Amino acid sequence: MQYRTDGKSGNRLSVLGFGCMRFPRVIGPIDMKKTSALVREAVEHGVNYFDTAWIYPGSEEALGAALAEAGLREKVYIATKLPVIVCKKSEDFDRCFEQSLARLKTDRIDYYLMHMLTDTGSWEKLRALGIEDWIRKKKESGAVRQAGFSFHGARDQFLTLLDAYDWDFCQIQYNYSDENYQAGRTGLKAAAAKGLPVIIMEPLLGGKLIESLPKAAREAFRRADPARSPADWGLNWLWDQGEATVILSGMNSMEQLKENLALAEKASVGNLSAASRAVFDEVRAVFNAARKVNCTACSYCMPCPHGVNIPGCFAAYNASFAFSLIEGLKQYVTGTGAATRDPHMAGLCVSCRKCESHCPQNIKVSEALADVRRRLEPFWVRALLSVFRAIVHRGN
Repeated sequence: MQYRTDGKSGNRLSVLGFGCMRFPRVIGPIDMKKTSALVREAVEHGVNYFDTAWIYPGSEEALGAALAEAGLREKVYIATKLPVIVCKKSEDFDRCFEQSLARLKTDRIDYYLMHMLTDTGSWEKLRALGIEDWIRKKKESGAVRQAGFSFHGARDQFLTLLDAYDWDFCQIQYNYSDENYQAGRTGLKAAAAKGLPVIIMEPLLGGKLIESLPKAAREAFRRADPARSPADWGLNWLWDQGEATVILSGMNSMEQLKENLALAEKASVGNLSAASRAVFDEVRAVFNAARKVNCTACSYCMPCPHGVNIPGCFAAYNASFAFSLIEGLKQYVTGTGAATRDPHMAGLCVSCRKCESHCPQNIKVSEALADVRRRLEPFWVRALLSVFRAIVHRGN
């Protein structure tokens, strides 16, 4: 196992982290026999960073039980997340935190994240509830070792959030299929320049860059090196970048785990040759050919006066054609904060066209957003989101 140093704490973190959202399940419940075996195997081979969240069904309990059963707690760093979406008053911070500690069978959280910040507004609401003082007290007591945030929003908002607090680390979605999605490469480099370790989520888009990889892209990889798997290409593209500290993989089978462990043993900065980088250019051309909106996520159109995350909307819309409608909807809900109290969805567009005068690609933004709305905001999606918001924010 290779390790990279967290410059804020000095911790040596395994380049391969275990994303616990996709623990193996038997229809509904998590399969504890398989999960415990995966956790033991991962730790035995050097994985020391495990990422879960209060909001992942059964995940904290499963991780806590697996670590306690094998006596592994002191060998790993646990990362979990405060569910920002359910925090309506300051008392909710302690309520959620104590639940996480109990579920994880621990007295501390090594890496604690504000879950799914979408913009500076979501952080300001937490500040108004006293989150900064709360974090300070938890860190002083040792209950929280490192405080950070996971991000799903527009790049300009990520860059602003980096300066909004003295963060210890951050977590972003990042992979080769779209270097400019959300925080993107610009955000990765900006966070690293501030000395923050950057945790990478969705390095293979939840398996989409393996299972749903377009045929032409798969063929490009095969021609370059028949011995390398799509997972090998995707993970090494990230490990090649020194700013990426930990790559989270949601491994739910022993086969996946063993392949990723073998890859992580050879992970290094600069591991990709010029020829390999050229292959990624060819593969990106395949994804670009499926784009319906030629948005480069330059963010010149931002901020939208009506709150639309324009680059995020277009990225999700393009993903719905490049991969699947379900993947597009998933990216749309997360990237626009559609389930939060302050969504940044295409439906907020009033066709003021202010953005269009700033777009270097000359995109007819308002018309394109109308297409996004028709595809990704059908009535049943709006209805489900409305019900979800009503349940989560009841009494707020």
